Amino acid sequence: MSVDLKKSSSNSSEKSLPYEEQQAKITEMRKFIGPLPEKLAIYCSDAAITRYLRARNWNVKKASKMLKETLKWRAEYKPEEIHWEEVAHEAETGKIYISNYIDKHGRTVLVMRPSCQNSKSTKGQIRYLVYCMENAILNLPADQEQMVWLIDFNGFNLSHISVKVTRETAHVLQEHYPERLGVAILYNPPKFFEPFWTLVKPFLEPKTQNKVKFVYSVDLNTKKIMEDLFDMEKLESAFGGNDYSGFNINKYAERMREDDKRIHAFWTRGNAQSTAPPEPMPTSTVDLNSVDPNSDSNASDNGKVDGSSSHV
Repeated sequence: MSVDLKKSSSNSSEKSLPYEEQQAKITEMRKFIGPLPEKLAIYCSDAAITRYLRARNWNVKKASKMLKETLKWRAEYKPEEIHWEEVAHEAETGKIYISNYIDKHGRTVLVMRPSCQNSKSTKGQIRYLVYCMENAILNLPADQEQMVWLIDFNGFNLSHISVKVTRETAHVLQEHYPERLGVAILYNPPKFFEPFWTLVKPFLEPKTQNKVKFVYSVDLNTKKIMEDLFDMEKLESAFGGNDYSGFNINKYAERMREDDKRIHAFWTRGNAQSTAPPEPMPTSTVDLNSVDPNSDSNASDNGKVDGSSSHV
């Protein structure tokens, strides 16, 4: 299997800008994006624009191109309109779910169990992943932009790897959910995963590398990572915690149906308790197909897999 990646040429940390310069770049980004219809205008809060700027190291042209591509994707894919009943069959084994606990920083925790894969449909798997991402974001507190991924490798082997699904997953997360990952915990990964990580690591930005943590249940040093991040009384026993209740699809379905109502309320401006986005831009539409693929602002022309996410 060949990996078509370009090695990152940057070992520097993320550029830091004074608040005034950040606001100036956000304003400049809004000019590049232009007026948007209501849902996309709601999406383009200052916080969202800032994530795209950070993902492209505050380069306005590159960040604008990246954001335009996401807006086009959201207009066509309509992730906010995915409902539980559409994806419930993908969730039955608990392969991906939003936990009922948060970490000590208040971040939503997304649990992933690759060995519990129950579908061969790439389209179905990606649609469920998007549903989970939208739901996890919905449940973030007002002062948090990022989430935690807990990846349980129990029972995992090479047969659980799908190159097609992995490629599509990486594309969606990297291009349309930038700067959403706070930390990824790889819990008890098999030994064959370590050399793979050594191979992939040079292609990641340093800030992304630092977000990925290997934790082994038999290693007291790495177990401290879990203790520092989580209330061990609430953490699942599968990750070394003291909660033995496990995943219950029926209880989870009830939670998701309630979240579906909240998502609908937010996107129809009915959720007064949601973090209010800035005043929307005029509701006349902009041509999202006007992204110039030959422009020097190509979002991936630096060949880096940046801090937008980490992929297993």
